[in-house]
Amino acid sequence: MITAQNLELIRGNKSLLKDANMRVHDGQKIGLIGANGSGKSSLFGLLKGELHADAGDIGFPVHWRISSVDQETPSIVSAVLDYTIDGDSEYRDLEAEKADAEVAGGDVLANWHHRYEALNGYSMVSRAAQLLAGLGFDHQAQQQPVSSFSGGWRMRVNLARALLKPSELLLLDEPTNHLDLEAVVWLERWLKRYAGTLIVISHDRDFLDNLVDGIIHFNGASLDTYAGNYSSFERQRGERLMLQQAVFDKQQRQRAHLQAFVDRFRYQATKARQAQSRVKALEKLQAAAPIHAASGFDFEFFEPDELCSPLVSFDQVQAGYGDTVILKHIHLNLLPGSRIGLLGRNGAGKSTLVKLLAGVIQPLCGDVDRGRQLQVGYFDQQQLDALDLEASPLLHLQRIAEGVKEQELRNYLGTFGFRGDAVLAPVGPLSGGEKTRLALALLVWQRPNLLLLDEPTNHLDIDMREALILALQEFPGAVVVVSHDRHLLHTVVDELYLVANGEVRPFDGDLDDYQRLQIKSTARPQDSDTEETAAGDSSRAPDRQEQKRMQAEFRRQAGPQRKKISAIEKKMAKLELALESLAEQLADPALYTDKPVQELNKLMKAQGEGKNELQTLEEDWLLITEELEEMTVEFERQFVG
Repeated sequence: MITAQNLELIRGNKSLLKDANMRVHDGQKIGLIGANGSGKSSLFGLLKGELHADAGDIGFPVHWRISSVDQETPSIVSAVLDYTIDGDSEYRDLEAEKADAEVAGGDVLANWHHRYEALNGYSMVSRAAQLLAGLGFDHQAQQQPVSSFSGGWRMRVNLARALLKPSELLLLDEPTNHLDLEAVVWLERWLKRYAGTLIVISHDRDFLDNLVDGIIHFNGASLDTYAGNYSSFERQRGERLMLQQAVFDKQQRQRAHLQAFVDRFRYQATKARQAQSRVKALEKLQAAAPIHAASGFDFEFFEPDELCSPLVSFDQVQAGYGDTVILKHIHLNLLPGSRIGLLGRNGAGKSTLVKLLAGVIQPLCGDVDRGRQLQVGYFDQQQLDALDLEASPLLHLQRIAEGVKEQELRNYLGTFGFRGDAVLAPVGPLSGGEKTRLALALLVWQRPNLLLLDEPTNHLDIDMREALILALQEFPGAVVVVSHDRHLLHTVVDELYLVANGEVRPFDGDLDDYQRLQIKSTARPQDSDTEETAAGDSSRAPDRQEQKRMQAEFRRQAGPQRKKISAIEKKMAKLELALESLAEQLADPALYTDKPVQELNKLMKAQGEGKNELQTLEEDWLLITEELEEMTVEFERQFVG
C-alpha cells in the first residue's frame, strides 16, 4: 500500500501540495489527473526518491520494485531489442554470471539455472520482442540501432523497457503521447493484465475509462481520491461541487443576514449587545469556497473570411517523396462542415496525406483543385519546434497581428490560459502543453477555413482538450484530424478514412469497429469467397421447400450459440448491477477514513474480481457473436442469394 500523510511539497515559490493525504492499495490502477503544472510529475519524483517532501510522509513497502519511463534516450548504436532488455538490470547481471557458473558447475550452475528460471530468463527475448511489436516495431526495426529513430520512437523504446522490467509499482507519465491509436489500444490491453500497482498520469479520458479503477485528483494543493474510472470521477466530482455550491450559497445567505442585522443595529443602544454577538458569529463563520468547475479555457474559432465549396478536391492523386510513392489513387472532396478522422498504423501515410492537403508537399500526379479562398490552418508537433524560444506569447501573436491593440491580444491569449506576466515570459521554459496551447492560439488567430490537425492533443490537459473539442464542434469550415485520442474522434468527426496499403478509403464502420478490427488482426484469416454457388449453378435458386428446410437447419445449428449469448448477457447484466453497487459503496468518503481497512480491501477485491469476470464475459460474447455472424453470412450466401 502507498500512503501519504499531511504531505507538503514546494517547488520554487509554488506550493504544490499542503496537508495532502492519499492511500493506494496493492494492485490498484490509479489515474493521476490535474491541470498542467499542478504537481503530478513531482509526485512521481517523490515516489521514485528523486524529490523529498518538505513536510509529512509518503511511503510504500520497502521490497517494492519501481518501474518508470526514462524521459531521455541516449543516441546509442545498440539494437532496439537489446536496449529494451538492458532495462532489466537484474537479468543482465545474471547473464553476466553465466560463464563463471558453467565453469564452476555442480550446485553453482544448478542455482544459476534456478535463479534464471525465476526471472523468466528463458522467455526474455520473446517477451521483449512481443512488447516492441505491440508498440509498432516489426522484426526488422527491432534489430536497428536506437540512434536511427526519432525522439517519439525512442520514447516508445523507453516505454517497452519500463513494461519489461519486473515491478510491483509501475509509474507512467503520459504514456500515450507518442503512440498511434493502434499502439494505445494494445497498451491498454497489456496494462489491464499488469499484476502490480499502476499509477498513470494521462489526459486521455477514454484510456482512463477503460483502464483505471480509481482517480486521484490534484485539487489545488490537496489530493482528492475517487473510486471508479474517469467518467465516474466526473459524476462524483459534479455531485461534490453541487453540494459545495449549496453549502456556499447557504453560508452566503447566512452571512448576508448577519451582516444586515449588524449594519442596521450596530449603533442602537438597545440592540448593541445583539449586534456585537452577530459580529462575533460572522467572524467565526468559516468561509466555504465557491465552486470553480470552469476550466479557464474558453475559446472559439473565428468565422473564416471566406468559405468556398469544395475547399479541396483530389482525384486519382499520388503522394510521396521523390521517386517513392506512399499513397496512390487518392480521391477526396472536402466541403465546409466536413469532419474527417484518419485511421491507420504509424507509417501508413496519414501524415503524408495531411502534408499533401496542407501544401507542404506537392502531388506526384493526379488532379488537385484548391478553392480560391482556401485558408489552411495546419498543426503538427513540428509547430512547437518552430516557436521562437526567446520570444513571449504576446510577441508571437503581435508578429501576425500587426496594428491590433495590445489589450485585445492579451484578452485573446487569456482564453488559452496565458494571463498576467505569463504573456510576457519567454516561451523556452514553457511545458509541452503550454507550447501546444500557444501554437493553437496562433493557428486560430489566422481564421482558417480548413483545419489539418496531426495529434493536436499531445501534452494538453483534459480541460484544454474539452475546450478544443467544443471549439471544433462549432467550427464552420472543414476538419481533418489524426489523433489517438478516441474521445476527440468520437465527439468531433463524422467520417472515418482508413489509410492502409498505400490507399485512402472511407472506413465502413465506427471507431469501435476499427478497434475490434485491430484486436482481431491476428485472428485466423477467412477463406475468400468464390463466384460459384454450392450447387454450381448461380442461375438456379433453391426451391421454397428446400429453403425452409435449410432455414430450419440453420436455426438448429445456431441455437447453441444464441443460448450461450443469452446466458452471457444475463450474467453481464447481473454483474454490471453488482459492480454499480460496489462503486457506490467505494464512493463513500467514510470508507477511507472511519471504517476498518479490511472492509475497504474486501470491496476492492470484489470489484477487481468482478471487473475481470466482466471482461472475460465480454470477450466470450464477442467471440460467440462473431461465430454466429459468420454462420449467418454463410447461410445467406448459399441459400438467400
